[in-house]
Amino acid sequence: MSRPKRWNLAPPHPAVDDLARRLKTSPVLAQLLLNRGLSDTDDCLAFLKPSLMALHDPGLIPNLSRASQRVARAIHEKQKIVIFGDYDVDGITGTTILWHAIRTLGGNVQYYIPHRIDEGYGLNREAVVQLCDAGAGLIITVDCGITAIEPAQAARERGVDLIISDHHEWKTAGAEVSGSGSENASAAHPSPLSAEASHLAPHLPDCYAIVHPRLPRDGPAYPNQNLCGAGVAFKLAWGIGQAVSGTRKVSDDFRSFLVEATALAALGTIADVVPLTGENRVLAHFGLGGLKQSKLLGIRALIGSAGLDGQKLDSYHVGFLLAPRLNAVGRLGHAALAVEMLTVADGPRATEIATYLEQQNRNRQATERKILESALQQIEQQGLASDDTRAIVLGGEGWHAGVIGIVASRIVDRFHRPAIMVALNNGHGQGSGRSVEGFHLARALDACTSHLVAHGGHEMAAGLKMESSKFEDFRNAFVAHANEALRPEMLVPRLELECLAQLEQISEGLVISLQRLGPFGQGNRRPVLCCRGVQLAAPPRKVGKTGDHVQLFVKQGTTSMKCIAFNFAKACADLKTGDTVDLAVEATINEFNGYRNVELEVKDLVAR
Repeated sequence: MSRPKRWNLAPPHPAVDDLARRLKTSPVLAQLLLNRGLSDTDDCLAFLKPSLMALHDPGLIPNLSRASQRVARAIHEKQKIVIFGDYDVDGITGTTILWHAIRTLGGNVQYYIPHRIDEGYGLNREAVVQLCDAGAGLIITVDCGITAIEPAQAARERGVDLIISDHHEWKTAGAEVSGSGSENASAAHPSPLSAEASHLAPHLPDCYAIVHPRLPRDGPAYPNQNLCGAGVAFKLAWGIGQAVSGTRKVSDDFRSFLVEATALAALGTIADVVPLTGENRVLAHFGLGGLKQSKLLGIRALIGSAGLDGQKLDSYHVGFLLAPRLNAVGRLGHAALAVEMLTVADGPRATEIATYLEQQNRNRQATERKILESALQQIEQQGLASDDTRAIVLGGEGWHAGVIGIVASRIVDRFHRPAIMVALNNGHGQGSGRSVEGFHLARALDACTSHLVAHGGHEMAAGLKMESSKFEDFRNAFVAHANEALRPEMLVPRLELECLAQLEQISEGLVISLQRLGPFGQGNRRPVLCCRGVQLAAPPRKVGKTGDHVQLFVKQGTTSMKCIAFNFAKACADLKTGDTVDLAVEATINEFNGYRNVELEVKDLVAR
């Protein structure tokens, strides 16, 4: 049996036994902590028991203090503040955080969410003009705006201050660009940003302030370079609270709000698939704990619509059950409904919107299945996943532009190479892409910019626009770039194995201990253990409606254990009782009819 994945087993750490002794815990847990770079006893205990005290001072984010003071002034002067948020979960939750923060502090605040299909991603000039003409005194973006050069100019021309809060990649320019400021900039709007003239100099919008955790700044960089849009919004809200109070300490009421807002920040952080390490992990940990107790009617309605009332929620529930419902309305309808549910909606209206989100999610799933089927046909008929094609670019007439990003993820999962899906309609193409580890998607699009009208995003996900006539040229250019940038081994999925474990070590107590390493997600994967040389105690048994899954009973010495292997029926077809296999597994606790037992979920299997 061939090995479908590259196994990368972390070597045993020489300090395992010492750390296990100091923590009075299993060597398996000690190994996993050491794998995460933790060896000091206090650091390990802090990791296993996160604290809000570990959150960084918001003022360390470039330009956040300047932006906070401006918002505080707008609140004091009763200026009309408009939050311009992106239409995905990150933007929706970030917009909600800032809206509630400004309302809590007594501000006059509204929100604006662009329509995914009609307006596309990001801050657009038409919307800025509309908001300015409607009396906005201050516009704040959430999860977008870092590339909005022309829209920022439109706000400046109308004398309206613009604050951009974002975490995406910015544009770069040659030596002729000196950053966001210019010699002709109005003295009334001094730019707080400057960039050294070089071929990698940031080409930034000319606006009042840009709040971005990775912007160049004097002094040390912000410690968390991986904040999502909702995380940046959370920190900006915190900074605004400080600016209004006039001290580093916010009021008791506002502190209570910030603790409540970690639930929204967790939704955005997990949904945007940023690394769940450091500060992000703290936000996710407390936010997940706060979701179930949230006072927000919209969150309670969302949880109820997913059938999760009363359950302990983890990153799986957010990533696969709650976030898709919020995303679906932006993909097939208008994401402003989701923000309404989380802000101004009363109980009945929140429930009504949550029910609608559920319907939209079902529609999204049906549309996604049709497009995926069409995409797979293209790949097979045109040989687009051959060994000499290290990226997949697909286009289709009539594809729904709001769903293609999800399908791109499915293509990446199946073929493990970058994938871009382009919806071609009426002479125009709107595309969405997903990537694999080691291939920076936003920079790859930069290399193909001559074939595009617009593009933006980050390392693992990006969007683009093009003229339909340029599709083939773009496909050829992108694939050529990928062929040069990707080594063959990068196209084989790598399975990270944390630790070699014997079946007898995988007890219920160990599984409970391993759960303390969560929340799990990007950058803090759920631990996968390597069990070598286990025997099949019975022949594999097909389970599930389609028979694609397999139940295995394995033994090692005197210890026996049940395993479930999803979609492994074909791989296990030739196995029989007594065969020896190596397993890559996640250890779980199965509860059924009042009984609890440890069960192993097989992630990969190799027959000896």
